[in-house]
Amino acid sequence: MLDHLDHLVLTATDADATTHFYVEVLGMRLETFGNGRKAFCFGNQKINLHVRGQEFEPKAHLPVPGALDLCFIASQPLDEVVAHLQRVGWPIIEGPVMRTGATGPIRSVYLRDPDLNLIEISELV
Repeated sequence: MLDHLDHLVLTATDADATTHFYVEVLGMRLETFGNGRKAFCFGNQKINLHVRGQEFEPKAHLPVPGALDLCFIASQPLDEVVAHLQRVGWPIIEGPVMRTGATGPIRSVYLRDPDLNLIEISELV
């Protein structure tokens, strides 16, 4: 019945800090749409941004910052991702470690975004 994820919605406390992280640290493309709404685009997916207390309707029943645990597959080798994170001064909290992804084994590092959402960046192995 379902084919793929089109987008998800991230609720943040600070739009500027969140934009910096997803655009400058993770390398996503910023898109502005609708009435000034923002999204972070990568591949064929996007993350729509809501700011706590200023969410767009309809929204999740309890939209809260810091409740997400997301895993992204990198478009480059994980060692290059780690080097980039070190260059921009963003701390890795765990890894590289071996994990199991949706299609098989992955090698991952973990970090947190400005709202403390857990972000896993992985490569297929």
